[in-house]
Amino acid sequence: MSVRRTLCVSMLALTLVCASALGQTVVTQSGQTSVQLSSDFLGALKSLGVTPGVLNPTTISSKGVVTFPITGGAVDAQTAAGQITHSGGLTLTAGKTQVAIENFIIDTTGSAPVLNGIAVVNGSVAGVLPLFDLELPKGFKPPLKPIAGVLVNLKGVGVTLSSTAAATLNKVFGVTAFAAGLDIGTANVEAFVVPN
Repeated sequence: MSVRRTLCVSMLALTLVCASALGQTVVTQSGQTSVQLSSDFLGALKSLGVTPGVLNPTTISSKGVVTFPITGGAVDAQTAAGQITHSGGLTLTAGKTQVAIENFIIDTTGSAPVLNGIAVVNGSVAGVLPLFDLELPKGFKPPLKPIAGVLVNLKGVGVTLSSTAAATLNKVFGVTAFAAGLDIGTANVEAFVVPN
């Protein structure tokens, strides 16, 4: 089993163990998270000569919408605390330097929601990093109420670059332009859950 897969399996197992102890658990099994990349983010990449790409099975549309398949996870319906895992990822390439960020995990168990992922620099695993800070839509309040009992649909989630990711990208690409709080885009989460 690869290092990347081992890290993801371990984190998912921990998620399920913790969630089962809370009760009222919503277990996610499929779906997708789509992110409309912002003009600020795309413009910053272009100015730095950094080309974005995707890792299968992630897709990107001509309008800059990146879609990541949901592979699993668990969320407490009463508090919305939990984790949702994804496959695929993004690549950022400049010359011979490439950063891949993959196997994203939406994590709402801490003081503020974040998106963690595995960072790979020029083929070497750097570790699991907090990549993006997430801002839930205004007016969102738990409990979660799956549509028809099977779909959790959360629209308008703000995505910004974390301080850790900004520092890492600046170091790898030898620049200072990546700043914490950079607007990455707006996400929509559509997760199909196991019916109760």
